[in-house]
Amino acid sequence: MSRDTTLKRMLDGGIVAVVRAESSESLVKVIQALAAGGVTAAEVTFTVPDALDVIRRVRHEIGDQIVLGAGTVLDPETARAAILAGAEYIVSPVVNLDVIRLCRRYDKAVMPGAFTPTEVLTAWEAGADIVKVFPAEIGGPAYLKALRGPLPQIRLMPTGGVDLSTAASFLKAGACCLGIGSSLVDPKAIAANDFNRIRDLAAQFSAIVGAFRAGG
Repeated sequence: MSRDTTLKRMLDGGIVAVVRAESSESLVKVIQALAAGGVTAAEVTFTVPDALDVIRRVRHEIGDQIVLGAGTVLDPETARAAILAGAEYIVSPVVNLDVIRLCRRYDKAVMPGAFTPTEVLTAWEAGADIVKVFPAEIGGPAYLKALRGPLPQIRLMPTGGVDLSTAASFLKAGACCLGIGSSLVDPKAIAANDFNRIRDLAAQFSAIVGAFRAGG
């Protein structure tokens, strides 16, 4: 999948699920539940045990039902391993210029994490497709809106603090899409193998995005 195709699917869907768990055993079912609920993009973080194996398994079993990425990527070596395992995009909590360059080299989308205006612009000028504003709970939607004022050309994805009560506010503040972790990929639901709960949460968040874009 080309970088442009990946980016279009993420932007069209409006949600990037951040998938974390202490065990990798159930994560294929988690991602299947996300897809069933209407979420079109999910990142498997490298805090997950055997993350590369999880990416390979999801890629094999789910295919293109969901745009699969790798998160918490801190260096180009990890980024390349993730891409070879099947990741279509790379997400980082920081701005690492070597990671951005590597993703450009392999025509993969990249979303580095930044917070200050200087970090956001540095990431964008280096070639970021979307800049992940992290941690977005510090400042909330008002801070995202403030960033958008002088930097309207930059696609921003808030991550951290995005839940059912704040999702619409972040969209109104100018988010191009939402990075959503535990409020979507509920750790209690994972522990209980309650994949219907995750599917239902995915549907609720997808409905918020749909309503906002429809002007509701």
